[in-house]
Amino acid sequence: MVAKASTKRRKNPAASNVAGMGAVIHQDGVTFRVWAPHAKQVYVGGTFNDWSKDAAPLAAEKDGYWSVDIVEAKAGDHYKFRVVNGAFDVWRIDPYALEVTNSVGEGVIHDASFAWEADDYKTPPWHEMVLYELHVGTFFAKDGKPGTFDSAIEKLPYLRELGVNVVEVMPPMEFAGGISWGYNPSQIYAVESDYGGPNAFKRFIKAAHDHGIAVILDVVYNHIGPSDLSLWQFDGWNENDMGGIYFYNDWRANTPWGDTRPDYGRPEVRQYIRDNALMWLEVYHLDGLRLDMTVYIRNAKANGNPGDDLPDGWSLLQWLNSEIEARQPWKLMIAEDLHGEAVITAPLEAGGAGFDSQWDSNFVHPIREAIITMEDAHRDMAKVAAAISFGYNENAFERVIYTESHDEVANGKARVPEEIKPGEADSYWSKKRSTLGAALVFTAPGLPMIFQGQELLEDTWFSDTQPIDWGKLERNAGIHQLYTDLIKLRRNWHGTTGGLQGHHTKVYHVNDIAKVIAFHRFQLAGPGDSVVVAANFSGVAREHYWVGLPGPGRWRVRLNSDWQGYEAGFQNTSSNDVDALDQEQDHMPCRGSLSIGPYTVLILSQDVG
Repeated sequence: MVAKASTKRRKNPAASNVAGMGAVIHQDGVTFRVWAPHAKQVYVGGTFNDWSKDAAPLAAEKDGYWSVDIVEAKAGDHYKFRVVNGAFDVWRIDPYALEVTNSVGEGVIHDASFAWEADDYKTPPWHEMVLYELHVGTFFAKDGKPGTFDSAIEKLPYLRELGVNVVEVMPPMEFAGGISWGYNPSQIYAVESDYGGPNAFKRFIKAAHDHGIAVILDVVYNHIGPSDLSLWQFDGWNENDMGGIYFYNDWRANTPWGDTRPDYGRPEVRQYIRDNALMWLEVYHLDGLRLDMTVYIRNAKANGNPGDDLPDGWSLLQWLNSEIEARQPWKLMIAEDLHGEAVITAPLEAGGAGFDSQWDSNFVHPIREAIITMEDAHRDMAKVAAAISFGYNENAFERVIYTESHDEVANGKARVPEEIKPGEADSYWSKKRSTLGAALVFTAPGLPMIFQGQELLEDTWFSDTQPIDWGKLERNAGIHQLYTDLIKLRRNWHGTTGGLQGHHTKVYHVNDIAKVIAFHRFQLAGPGDSVVVAANFSGVAREHYWVGLPGPGRWRVRLNSDWQGYEAGFQNTSSNDVDALDQEQDHMPCRGSLSIGPYTVLILSQDVG
């Protein structure tokens, strides 16, 4: 028997998502609501009415919205909208579907309730964060199958012991096929079915919180799709044979990924994106968002030409950050803009976009160049110094710094160890110089981030079909220990390196001949706070090398990356604790003599009391 649509109208159904759109479960059944302003009629069909084409017509509302209540519909039922506009008569996946069978399949009525229990997790302060970028499909594959959120849960104790306290998940929204980086979302409200769907993602988030780890999500709002895109010409209308109501229908539609840039000027599309951001933060209990390539939201061609600016995109970014700041100000909002503009993280009241932090091209490119370059003579210490000291708006943590990310280790670029010595990523040179770069990530001002497997000395390039080789954990145990030690110092676990969480940095020693650099990290300065970092960018050990020191007394070596405990082939150049002499050097009040190995970082600080 075919179920008929209820005639009972509900003005304010209890939404099972942030928006009140899509399939909303309530005590009297399910309300279906969709935006299709050019449709002449909309129907909903599904397993609850034997997929009838016309048993459940939606009633027209204001501004192009349609809705109907169906008593017989329930969680778990499959459904689609039939959208009719003259000769246009097409079944569409719900744009707000919280769950789908696959990218070209059907929506699933999803009960968004979840047993969060006492999920009172608090996001760590920005200055304490250490980020780990993770791709679900390759992070931890089991039994020859791609990874899932449930398999990733098994590695959370590992991440906790490594010292990571923030995981950044590459986009898990439903995409075409079962394998992808995730930057081609076809349904931005649904979690990829091959990863386990929405409840698996919630289990992962809850488990991460139980381990003291925050979870931030990479979201893609600069384009959608472009394949398996049910939104395309959703209700039959378009201009210039382009995307229809959800997209620009002129030159502004064009992106490097297809003509599928959302129309940031349409109120309904702005609401669609805003509702999506809030859903991840409020329904999924996520701790922040990283917006992919925001430069393509604020400028059509990412070229800085004012004629290509998208004012509606800029105001959308400001609106998102304003809403989130007002509702959940402790959530971390990160922009991938990569144009080095302070306005991205400037406050909203100052006309900025209001992001908390942004991926920093001013760090990654010069540091990668310095450690990958073959000849020591070609390493430019002035560029390294500028990369370390660079910042936005006098706030050390408005930038995310890294030497590896999904972009930096793919698209013709390999992992740093492989770039250093192709085909011999486990060589002495690769280990020394890749860890030199990593040490700067954890000691320079910024939010430090590593890419999955970096701490294992993963090689070649990132591929969404090649899982992490966890056998490297045993083979490169010393390198893993070095990363662990660096992270603990960055997080001030021992109470002796508080300055690595401070706002202030002074690069005071730059020797382009010897290829040695030294800098001072601090908040208030003094024992337990001031940290001195000395880095040797040459293949020659520097014995009895004099550098300035911020104050008198004994400076203890907290980490020597040349220690043979990290790798038997390292030189173990000895640098004992240093007693500062009351003599000025490098515009510092004191000086001390260091012994620093090839391609090595020393981290020094003073005991308290």
